[in-house]
Amino acid sequence: MDATTWSQVERLRGWLDEHADQMAGDVKLLRVLKIGEEFGEVAEAVHGAMGANPRKGASHTWDDVHKELADVAVTTLIALASCTPDAEKLFDDRLQHLVDRVLSE
Repeated sequence: MDATTWSQVERLRGWLDEHADQMAGDVKLLRVLKIGEEFGEVAEAVHGAMGANPRKGASHTWDDVHKELADVAVTTLIALASCTPDAEKLFDDRLQHLVDRVLSE
């Protein structure tokens, strides 16, 4: 992931930090839990794209699924950046570890 992506993630995290209600609780915890909410939106979009809910029919498109997946990725990166100041390095190292593990087999 390039530096531009991380600078954008940091801008969003900063904005969220500025607008975080201190009474809302643990910001880190809430940002991690937000990933679950976003995943639910992906699941809803997949069901809608496949017309899997007879009551709703084809309520979404695959473009909706793609957008929701991107939202999950961004939300996850913001949560990671909220939990550690070394988010970019941690992510890059973990990705390299996963690639090395899979491609070495």
